Amino acid sequence: MLEELPSVFLVGPMGAGKTTIGRLLAKQLGRTFVDSDWYVESQTGADIAWIFAKEGEAGFRARETRAIDELTQRQQIVLATGGGAVMSADNRRFLRQRGIVVYLNAPVDVQMTRTAKDKSRPLLQQPNPREILEDLYRVRDPLYREVAHIIMPTGHTYPRHMVNQLLHHLASFEAL
Repeated sequence: MLEELPSVFLVGPMGAGKTTIGRLLAKQLGRTFVDSDWYVESQTGADIAWIFAKEGEAGFRARETRAIDELTQRQQIVLATGGGAVMSADNRRFLRQRGIVVYLNAPVDVQMTRTAKDKSRPLLQQPNPREILEDLYRVRDPLYREVAHIIMPTGHTYPRHMVNQLLHHLASFEAL
């Protein structure tokens, strides 16, 4: 049954574990793992922080939408999206219609623990990162929920256990 599932797309805030869970899930399913941020970097030859600095968030989001459009058309992949990918209505449509969307829901405390010292996250390079994370969560949580087929809380168990739980959900999921 699992081999017949469409692609799986992971959404959620920064620090939710999309890349970690995505890699483990792809390995379990025998699929290719792709991180949309890494894909944007590979296509541009520049890292996300540089793109933000030179083109602003709008420039990065335009690149991200092109990447998500391309990536969601691939078959049998596990895709980890950037935390802000759901801000675009086009991205939400691509994700929802082209695969199974899993929302990894991480509370702000979990995000703080996982991202506090990460200098590669342009949106957190502010005096009060907790406030930024709270504001982002308030705005984005309804959009993650809108696009999600499955919602999984994170930060309460080990990644391998989460992947096993997710595989159980996917096994009972009716193909789109």
